[in-house]
Amino acid sequence: MKEATSRSYWHIFRANVFTRFNALLGGLFIVILIFGSVRDGLFGLVLLANTFIGIVQEVRAKWTLDRLSVLSAPKATVVRDGAAAEVSLGDVVLDDVLELHTGDQLVVDGEVLTSQSLEVDESLLTGESVPVVKHPGDNVFSGSFVVAGSGRFRATAVGQDSYARRLAAEARRFQVVPSELRDGINLILRYITWIMIPAGALLLASQMKVFGTFGRAVPGTVAGLVGMVPEGLVLLTSVAFAVSVVTLGRRKVLVQELPAVEGLARVDVVCLDKTGTLTEGQLAFSSIEPLEGFSAANRDVSLDEVLGAFGASTASESSTLSAVRAAFPESPGWERTGGVPFSSARKWSAETFGGSGTWVLGAPEVLFESSRAPASLRDEVTGLASSGQRVLLLARAPAPLASESLPERLDPAALLLFEERVRPDASDTLRYFTDQGVTIKVISGDNPVTVAAVARRAGVPDVGEPVDARSMPEDPEELAGVLEEHSVFGRVTPDQKEGMVTALQSRGHVVAMTGDGVNDVLALKKADIGIAMGSGSAASKAVAELVLLDGKFATMPGVVAEGRRVIGNIERVANMFLTKTIYATLLSIIIGLAGWAFIFLPRHMTLVSSLTIGAPALVLSFAPNKQLYRPGFVRRVLRFAVPAGLIAALAALAAGSISHTHHNVTLAESRTMATLVLAIAGLWVLGELARPFNWWKTLLVGAMVVGLVGAFTIPWTRDFFALYLPSWPYVLEALGIAAAAVLLLELTWRLAGWLEHARHNSPAPSEG
Repeated sequence: MKEATSRSYWHIFRANVFTRFNALLGGLFIVILIFGSVRDGLFGLVLLANTFIGIVQEVRAKWTLDRLSVLSAPKATVVRDGAAAEVSLGDVVLDDVLELHTGDQLVVDGEVLTSQSLEVDESLLTGESVPVVKHPGDNVFSGSFVVAGSGRFRATAVGQDSYARRLAAEARRFQVVPSELRDGINLILRYITWIMIPAGALLLASQMKVFGTFGRAVPGTVAGLVGMVPEGLVLLTSVAFAVSVVTLGRRKVLVQELPAVEGLARVDVVCLDKTGTLTEGQLAFSSIEPLEGFSAANRDVSLDEVLGAFGASTASESSTLSAVRAAFPESPGWERTGGVPFSSARKWSAETFGGSGTWVLGAPEVLFESSRAPASLRDEVTGLASSGQRVLLLARAPAPLASESLPERLDPAALLLFEERVRPDASDTLRYFTDQGVTIKVISGDNPVTVAAVARRAGVPDVGEPVDARSMPEDPEELAGVLEEHSVFGRVTPDQKEGMVTALQSRGHVVAMTGDGVNDVLALKKADIGIAMGSGSAASKAVAELVLLDGKFATMPGVVAEGRRVIGNIERVANMFLTKTIYATLLSIIIGLAGWAFIFLPRHMTLVSSLTIGAPALVLSFAPNKQLYRPGFVRRVLRFAVPAGLIAALAALAAGSISHTHHNVTLAESRTMATLVLAIAGLWVLGELARPFNWWKTLLVGAMVVGLVGAFTIPWTRDFFALYLPSWPYVLEALGIAAAAVLLLELTWRLAGWLEHARHNSPAPSEG
């Protein structure tokens, strides 16, 4: 079955065309064409342009997602005609035999045929994170992943019949899921819809009373209703998200869930996995240090041959064993007769080789629990780890392992040293996060001392004392306290990673988790934003909201900055749209109750909206913006828009009432004065939201002012928009009303504390 990696063309068309406001404005447009002047139907052209822009941008996002999804698509290794081959998910058919190795995600359901200590994590299906050992004849399900061992299974359910269709595919789908931004906008739109019905009925009744006929009452009624609709707000939200998908796609970032772009703006804690994130992920074998006591007692044993046999085993797979395999050639005559595969939870693996005995390779701190290690050896391991090297202990067991637990006694044989190279871009990236107020937590399965050394080399600020996760409390509240005080954690198991994310979230933090291994899957799924590396395991990429296809850690600042830009700009333009909605609603209700002719024609509202909201909002929605995320989107927008809309409505009403107080001023002239005053108030709101000014913002606001002056001074635009100026005393009176409105706006913002807060969180004037 075809993977649904993005919305279909029909879905995009339907979502942009068949909306409640498109239906309302489309109906009003038809009414205007029938009963009024075509010049009053300009909002219909704006409606068509908005819809077209929305469709084009979402189609561009679809193309980007479809192209990138190919690079991140799950693969499967199938055995056909006796040979193993890698194929795409869609090419797996019933009764195919598939191979499994550590880190693989199961893409179809099946029955196990062979098992070499195969362990499968089914937590994404059952919620139970303890790996399940699979034997021949057992069932396995798509959506689970291999944490240890290897094996083969036969496909028994594919396509619609398997879990993959509902799990792995769902995690990769372009989907609009709930978010604070969207929920807030939808809440506002619902209230507007409820208010529009009675306000529209009241306004229509008053216009019928004034003009006597339905045809003459239509323009005023339509003007009031059109002004109440924030038709561009939903458009700009969708367009901003879609453009971000394209922008991030160019940086080789696959956005698997659209609101993840918004979620990035809210992140205040980033949990980094050391291997593959701070370091390049490829381990290189450095040296082996045989231990004197063991070498003296076991002169007949070649440690090189032991490690060669270890590396040749297919039961375990990890970056460490890959480095061992590359450094030590396969040992002939060493037949594997049993063992325990490596897993992140155990942090060790074991192999039994016929008459050559049982050998265990793993984290020294874990193996020390069973080994007769002197204090000097423990100190030596600590010293080596503090230099940033990864240290493993090779030990011999006196007897084969009877279970998947460490034996009571181990004889330490040698220390293996591995080197990791810190990513050259790690320091700059970490500095960016620090400057942005994002807290860094380094979480790794390695020795805490090693992790701390690598963190210091990478530039993690305030590394402090590293924490051994084996000593961390299980109580979530106590664990959260430890996480608040420390930055580096080692010997962390997959379950603990998930618990640490949960504990941070319990303290109100918005957590992003990066990872590339199978041991990161649970934490990636639990985090607010899961970020997987493109070179990582199939399981990690399937559950993450974002995939860094090129695996570059340096991409992260751009990803976070893009999220902040989107949410900051949408909030900025939402202030503009809601201000218009509030003053249009208040004018409709007040004029309806007063029984006046409406003080605007639809074309007047179109002119004011275009100059103070439409064009500026489109530009500002794509502007640079580093404003930190703050919860309470709806409250802040209303806090700004309600007083601004109220003042603008009262100012326009005062100017529009000139014909009622001065009998030598016509209705057309008073409508012109109301338009002038409302436009000036709207431009002042625009200027406030554009602060602090730089060259392009100054140019933007200046262009809108020039546009307003042109509309009132160029003969054909005056005629088109029905702008008829009265004598100069009345024009000066209107300008005085506008000046009073401007002063009142500034006073209100200062009293509300909005102005200072907005400037404090705005980007520097030099940006952009």
